[in-house]
Amino acid sequence: MNRIPDAEVLLTPKEVAQRFHVNPKTVTRWAKAGKLTAIRTLGGHRRYRESEVLERLREYKNQALSSRISSWPIRMMT
Repeated sequence: MNRIPDAEVLLTPKEVAQRFHVNPKTVTRWAKAGKLTAIRTLGGHRRYRESEVLERLREYKNQALSSRISSWPIRMMT
């Protein structure tokens, strides 16, 4: 059985959703799709490692930024 280090901060689906500006149900779908690792509490609730969420958030922001940059019109300087 995997043990979580005591210092590891766990987030609720609502807290993760707030960081990504999505609905908590979307976070649950991401976990079911394998995009995030969900840890189950004894009561069956999902929790997410803050370190993994922050990593995914950085990837999400980088992806959004690169897609915006690639869609910018290119102007030729003459």
